[in-house]
Amino acid sequence: MDSPLLRPPAVAGKFYPAQPEILERDLDKYLGPPAEPSQKIERALGCMAPHAGYMYSGHVAGAVYQKLPPHSSYIILCPNHFGRGAPLAMMSSGAWQTPLGEVQVDPALAAAMRDSCHLISDDPVAHAQEHSLEVQLPFLQHQLKDFTFVPISVGVGNYAPLEILGHSVAHVVKTANKPVMIIASSDMNHYEPDSITRIKDRMAIDRILALDPHGLHDVVRREKISMCGYGPTIAMLTAVIELGARNAELVKYATSADVSGDRSAVVGYAGIIVS
Repeated sequence: MDSPLLRPPAVAGKFYPAQPEILERDLDKYLGPPAEPSQKIERALGCMAPHAGYMYSGHVAGAVYQKLPPHSSYIILCPNHFGRGAPLAMMSSGAWQTPLGEVQVDPALAAAMRDSCHLISDDPVAHAQEHSLEVQLPFLQHQLKDFTFVPISVGVGNYAPLEILGHSVAHVVKTANKPVMIIASSDMNHYEPDSITRIKDRMAIDRILALDPHGLHDVVRREKISMCGYGPTIAMLTAVIELGARNAELVKYATSADVSGDRSAVVGYAGIIVS
């Protein structure tokens, strides 16, 4: 019998510290003091969080995770930066390893996802070197004793398959026997001056806050906004709207210039919670 697949960390020591004690210290800093119950968004159905190196975007991701109620399972959607593997790729078993330990893939939730969406392939190749999902896990590990997740890599850009994926995610969440949170991993505009990036990012953020996935797709294409995770975000929005979402909150926004001071070519980061 084959041993369960273990996906080792690909970017520990690069995007975030490889030493557990240093990583825990940094996560404490990015998450800030424990949120009061009144500060949690208890009706949260989904969120968008950035995935750059923690020194640049960790404070934005931390602001999101601090306000999320705990869940036992997550569906995490990420972009495919390298174009490897299947266009829509899932891992349906095994575990992912970070410096904080192993996180188990939820096999029942993954099986339901595979049954619900005919476009998804079971393909670990798409996830092997991808950083955008991996960097979300330490935030969850730092806050939760035990949770499972389903990783889905999104390498398609056309609206139709993203909408199909979103409806499939909604179906799986509705029929699960437990609450499931949907996380979309995305950075915003890339490598333009800070002033331009902030304008472009605001156009995309406005469509997300309006719960308008088709509008997000249109504005990203029309305005040439290099938002790497617009596909995961469109699928997340489609899913949470079907699940009854009525509100989206911009928790925090920043650009890399806020850390580096270099405003000539920046990356934008937005943290949004949908409830």
